[in-house]
Amino acid sequence: QVQLVESGGGLVQPGGSLRFSCAASGSIFSRYFMGWYRQAPGKQRELAAGITTSRNTNYAASAKGRFTISRDNAKNTVYRQMNSLQPRDAAVYSCHALWVDDNYWGGGTQVTVSS
Repeated sequence: QVQLVESGGGLVQPGGSLRFSCAASGSIFSRYFMGWYRQAPGKQRELAAGITTSRNTNYAASAKGRFTISRDNAKNTVYRQMNSLQPRDAAVYSCHALWVDDNYWGGGTQVTVSS
């Protein structure tokens, strides 16, 4: 069993930045693929950014060049830096851990981008 606790989120003006963290407990964090998913109202949930156990990363096309995902296995934490935020980035962002058949979700945090 893995518990994921997210922090960060909130309201930011267009062009602003936010940093999130997701702390994991309960299992061997380093074995999990970690991802940040987002879901905007009326849209399907999508993977915004992901990082493998060997720290290879992948991003949604709209996030490339603006979002950065990283992980600190010693702290059992994955981070997400979001820069140059735009209204289209507004969504609920959720942390996800995946290893073979095990997958777990954080509670989600709201990001609002508005002037």
